[in-house]
Amino acid sequence: MVAPDALNSRAVARTVFTAVLVVLSLYLIYLLRKPIGWILIATFLAIALSGPVNFISRSMKRGFAIALVYLGLLLVPVGIGVIVVPPIVNGANDLAENAPEYAQDVTDFVNDNETLSDINEDYDVTEKIQEEAAKLPSKIGDAAGVLRDVGFGLVNSIFALITILILTAFILGGGRRWLHYGLRFVPEERAKRLERVFDRVGRAVGNYVAGALAQATIAALTAYIVLSILGVPFAAPLALIIFFLDLIPLVGATIGAVLVGVVTLFEDFPTATIIWTLYSILYQQIENNLIQPQIQRRAVDINPFLVIVSVLFGSALLGIIGALVAVPVAASIQIAAREYLDYKGIAPRPESEDEPGPPPPEAPEPAPA
Repeated sequence: MVAPDALNSRAVARTVFTAVLVVLSLYLIYLLRKPIGWILIATFLAIALSGPVNFISRSMKRGFAIALVYLGLLLVPVGIGVIVVPPIVNGANDLAENAPEYAQDVTDFVNDNETLSDINEDYDVTEKIQEEAAKLPSKIGDAAGVLRDVGFGLVNSIFALITILILTAFILGGGRRWLHYGLRFVPEERAKRLERVFDRVGRAVGNYVAGALAQATIAALTAYIVLSILGVPFAAPLALIIFFLDLIPLVGATIGAVLVGVVTLFEDFPTATIIWTLYSILYQQIENNLIQPQIQRRAVDINPFLVIVSVLFGSALLGIIGALVAVPVAASIQIAAREYLDYKGIAPRPESEDEPGPPPPEAPEPAPA
């Protein structure tokens, strides 16, 4: 018979060993956080791209389908550069060339206003503006040097992007085979449930990505039409900003509307700004109450409270990327939780059971003898 002291010593040793093992595992995860993050992002991209890859692979080999999808992905930044870069370069050059004229206009306006003229005499504001305007062309060259340095700093990010895309290609090519091979080591009943969970998660993520892209496309197109009608410069780049910011749940569309509203201040103020503000408020109501529910109802069935919580947690952990993937991750967790509860035989109680039912009928009184 083992002494109680020996049992206590073994329990303490087992507890200490478990704690040390947990700490070492967490530390190892911390050290490998960057490649683990790359793998998670690659997995998300593979699930999101599996829809178009599966569709194209019906008429050709899967490797060619993956190559075509990747070609489309590579054309996206090229198209963005074609849309955004020329207007920015032309706008910067125009600003540098016309800056002295703008400064003179400000000087004339100040001189015509008595109050501003007195302030200018005390602080000599207009002369400082003209001096800075004269230096602006040379500062444009300095800004180009800064952009060049930033470009060099993007080399590491490009390496990470290439690594993620390679991992995504491997997952797209063999992910399903890896899944089936892994499920061979699981009991058959559990394997069927796990495969069903993975299939539902894949459909939810793919539908969410497609829905988010459709919603952002509608927002960008309508914004481009409104900005073109108002005559606001850089309508296409501004619409592109609206597209990317609209992908961020909850706050992205509002941030995009505010940024574009600032640009309208410099074009036909206040008419363009007022019209853009009214349009943004109206479109937000239409998007929140009509477009988004119709799109996302077909994508993910998730409680609105969980959407807000997941976005807050995701943005706090991973910033913008966390906010983008928060909703599909929350939907995946919800799917897994529902399947687990079903596996355990735990089902939510029907709403009718929460409400008290009608009182039982009273027994009839006995007939008099």
